[in-house]
Amino acid sequence: MTTVSNLSGQTTPDGTVTQTKIKTPRAVLRGRPKVYTSYAADQAIWNTPAKMWWTIGLVVLAFAAPFLIANDLTNLLALAAVYAIGGIGLNLLTGYAGQISLGHAFFVGAGAYTAAVFGGTETKTVIGLGWDMALWLPLSAIVPGLLGLIVAPLASRVRGLYLAMLTLGLLMLGEHFFNHWTAITGGGGIGRAPAEVVLFGTDLSKPFKVGGVLINEQRALYLVALVVLIVLAVIARNLARSKVGRAFAAVRDRDIAAEVMGVPLQRTKTLAFVVSSAYAGVAGGLLSVVIGRISPERWNLLLSIDFLAIVLIGGIATISGSIMGACFIVLLPRLLEELTQLFPSITSESGDIAGMSLDEIKTILFGLLIVGMVVLEPRGMFGLWTRIRNYFKGWPFSY
Repeated sequence: MTTVSNLSGQTTPDGTVTQTKIKTPRAVLRGRPKVYTSYAADQAIWNTPAKMWWTIGLVVLAFAAPFLIANDLTNLLALAAVYAIGGIGLNLLTGYAGQISLGHAFFVGAGAYTAAVFGGTETKTVIGLGWDMALWLPLSAIVPGLLGLIVAPLASRVRGLYLAMLTLGLLMLGEHFFNHWTAITGGGGIGRAPAEVVLFGTDLSKPFKVGGVLINEQRALYLVALVVLIVLAVIARNLARSKVGRAFAAVRDRDIAAEVMGVPLQRTKTLAFVVSSAYAGVAGGLLSVVIGRISPERWNLLLSIDFLAIVLIGGIATISGSIMGACFIVLLPRLLEELTQLFPSITSESGDIAGMSLDEIKTILFGLLIVGMVVLEPRGMFGLWTRIRNYFKGWPFSY
């Protein structure tokens, strides 16, 4: 049995002190994974072995998923990964920093058109430089981040409902530019093609083999989105548990008290807007290549509400909750379609249920879930998972 040696002092009859080694089995130490001896161990990303192994297992399953399911489901998973990136960005701003934003769709659209301009093909009506994905994907974060830096000085001076109205006005202003800046967007009702999916000279739109495994376009886009999601999720988690993340939480809980304690409000709120805008831009760049042709009508208030639903349903101020919420929001319409096939008696010939379309039912469910989560479980799906986990960890005791 593997042991850990500790020293213990013992006094002899003649007054001398002798030290003996007491061997503690490692199994005993492993049985107390939450006994921390430092703040660093307590704040670690994987502060228990169970979290580490669960994370590794889920990541392996996520990479294997596109080779086990159909192409249409792979495309949905890619969309969920992209939405999760945007949801994490909004969660950093709203959940961690406490800044309400209804203009998230504007920065998503800015990222999509940045990718289209730098990575798309030039035509008679739109601009396209045809750059590699390794170039236009970082630019899709930099340009919206700079836009967030421009907006932040105004947004940092207001809060609550006034901040929500300001970001809503920004969204409406963005819709005007998207509809009329035809050289960039193609114009309202027309749109333009997204960026070319060429990564390090490899055209991902054409099937290729890696180690004898066939990679088609759906699998390639999903794997790229998954890798970007993992990298940005780890960065966001490290940011949340750093000095910057603690400043975000202080501003969220009581901004005046945070300023008295020395937290710079202007700088903290500006940083939150810039980081959130950059995440939204990356989501927009990837979203444009996943969905295909993009048009100005897509970047509207409904898209902002979708991201807000991801944060509220998944869990406020949790990175894992943003991923859960994105999967739920994206996969819910597909689940409703499957239910209509299982229960054809409640479905009309036009595909409606009780006189309502699937989109209307989805909107109603979103509203009910948001209200239910805010009232009953403010931490969303992540909070429900925490309750279930704690119940089984404490069973059969109720405390």
